[in-house]
Amino acid sequence: MDDKLIDLRAVGKRYGALQAVDGVDLAVGRGRMVGLIGHNGAGKSTLFKMMLGLLEPTSGDVRICGVRTNDGAFRDVRRRIGYLPESFAAYDNLTGMELLHLFADLKKAARSACGNVLERVGLSAAADRRVGGYSKGMRQRLGFAQLLLGAPELVFLDEPTNGLDPDGIHDFYRILHQLREEGATIVITSHILAEIQERVDELVILSGGRIAAQGTLAQLRAGAAMPAEIRLVVRAGGTGRVIAALRGHELRVERDCIRVPCAPRQKIRMLQLISTLCDSIDDLAIHEPSLEDLFFGMGGRHARAA
Repeated sequence: MDDKLIDLRAVGKRYGALQAVDGVDLAVGRGRMVGLIGHNGAGKSTLFKMMLGLLEPTSGDVRICGVRTNDGAFRDVRRRIGYLPESFAAYDNLTGMELLHLFADLKKAARSACGNVLERVGLSAAADRRVGGYSKGMRQRLGFAQLLLGAPELVFLDEPTNGLDPDGIHDFYRILHQLREEGATIVITSHILAEIQERVDELVILSGGRIAAQGTLAQLRAGAAMPAEIRLVVRAGGTGRVIAALRGHELRVERDCIRVPCAPRQKIRMLQLISTLCDSIDDLAIHEPSLEDLFFGMGGRHARAA
């Protein structure tokens, strides 16, 4: 089995005059969790649909588990894929167990696995209740349950924590990490950037149908060269001494807090200087650029509003 479960080469999708996806190259290996982010209209959903075989690319080559999505053999590959769309549609007149039986039949998975899957997502007590009586969060858990049927090798999730409470989000990522440890490859989109930045192995930022940046959070920070911020909590009467010692550096003074922007390569030197001011400082914290900072710094705010 090819360890490169996702292999996109110069993939493009055009709708008339609109180039929704433009020359995307992407390779994802087995057991990786990748976060795919971008503003509305960046091409995420179109890319998802092409990888699922629901749309044919206008140009380029899409291979999933080593098989082209327009090949007849891709029908069998689909049974090894789990997918949770942003809005999970369900038959309200069926019970949770009946709906899972339906999905198990479609995937050619054993119905006997449905009980364990419902327990895994915390819906055992609601297995015999009609889906029409489920809350939004319960529906999302049910959608996650159908994804788990058949032990998928490849998992696609589009805004999967929509409607989940904090406990549900925690359980969701715990199960996702279990799947990854079992060898599954996971691609996840989310507009809640703080939620995924520390939970994925790699990030892919789409903008205008193209990959604007790709790598680990540390690699994206290094590539963007955005400054960190050292926040100093100053003791009463110590503000003047700290400002004098840091003269020549950009400072933002807010009551008992002084914020010091610091280029990545200057952090150690700045901390050495600050260490000479221990009798004037109660505490300090280093704020590294978040994924949201990086996204907006790359023009995400402007692109999203366009």
